[in-house]
Amino acid sequence: MPVASLEEIQSKVGTEIGVSDWITVDQDRIDRFAEVTEDRQFIHVDPEAAAKTVFRGTIAHGFLSLSLLSRFGEDAFLQPPNVRMGVNYGFEKIRFIAPVRAGKRVRGRFHLKSATERKPRQWEFHHEVTVEIEGEDKPALTAEWIGLIYI
Repeated sequence: MPVASLEEIQSKVGTEIGVSDWITVDQDRIDRFAEVTEDRQFIHVDPEAAAKTVFRGTIAHGFLSLSLLSRFGEDAFLQPPNVRMGVNYGFEKIRFIAPVRAGKRVRGRFHLKSATERKPRQWEFHHEVTVEIEGEDKPALTAEWIGLIYI
């Protein structure tokens, strides 16, 4: 994660703080996610049946795209040098906008909405995140993600 002082991070509120690398969402990743979550709906795991739908092929689970936020955040989140740990606190809003077709690449674009000290050595960050699909006009999803860090 990129390192920045708390003062530097606070000065970035209201701006884009980073964009992650691209990650390929191939059929193998979709199949493995289906097994772990036990969500084996045919639009995710049956290329032949999915080809007959409006998607014209298999698509990633929305929750698979959402789960990649942790990986994307490693590239984009600003983190003070003295962090002991960071944890997910939740989401204010998530919207699944467009399907991620098998074989597409996705990445996360992060805007820092707020950085607030909740109590001494505990900070709450709100990030507006957009998961972009390479070559597509619409994003896979948008979310307001809340995280806590302990210093």
